[in-house]
Amino acid sequence: MTAPQTPHDNQPPERTYNPWAEPAGASADPTTGGSAVQDRAAFRRELLEAALIAIVVTVCGALLGVLWAWLAPHVPLVGDGRGNVYLKNTEGEEAIGGDGTFVLLALGFGVLCAAVAFLLRRAGGIPLVVALVAGGLLGSVVAWRLGVWLGPTSDLAAHAAEAGKGVVFDGPLRLQAKGALLAWPVAAMFTHLFLTGLFGPRDPEPPEPEWVAPQPVPPSEG
Repeated sequence: MTAPQTPHDNQPPERTYNPWAEPAGASADPTTGGSAVQDRAAFRRELLEAALIAIVVTVCGALLGVLWAWLAPHVPLVGDGRGNVYLKNTEGEEAIGGDGTFVLLALGFGVLCAAVAFLLRRAGGIPLVVALVAGGLLGSVVAWRLGVWLGPTSDLAAHAAEAGKGVVFDGPLRLQAKGALLAWPVAAMFTHLFLTGLFGPRDPEPPEPEWVAPQPVPPSEG
């Protein structure tokens, strides 16, 4: 003989009330999926913009090469008519002047490219800085090789024979210090960091707390 079932026998056990528990059926964060997609799209856009900036900066190296070949002082040489070539002025500083001209032009190009990139994209970011550095280095190499190609020929014997005995002619344009190739990317990187530090976007200030700390109650007199 079984005991009769009461209405309370089929009810689920009571649960302890938790005010911090999430409502049943509610998702943890309905915006997480959309936010992740937006972040990936923004990162791909940054990479695309960085690639375009790197290409444009590299192409600007052609202009630097033309200016270097035009402005750099050339080394005066003279031939003796027997295939030997000598410096016209053994104490001349034209070779050092060629390197100095390249460095000054590269520094100017680095500052200009970084300033233009900052004006076009103030948000900055690591991809943009990497693009400026990589593009500046490639642009320096392009400028170096193009300037040498546009300058006087490097075949000194043929050039001396063509000029004649005792006739002064310009020596080839050379970059003696290869470290000058770093002037453009270094100038671009520091210029962009400087502009970002001064005029870049700032992080939002944290909101002020809404609660007010209780003030101590002065002791009553008497």
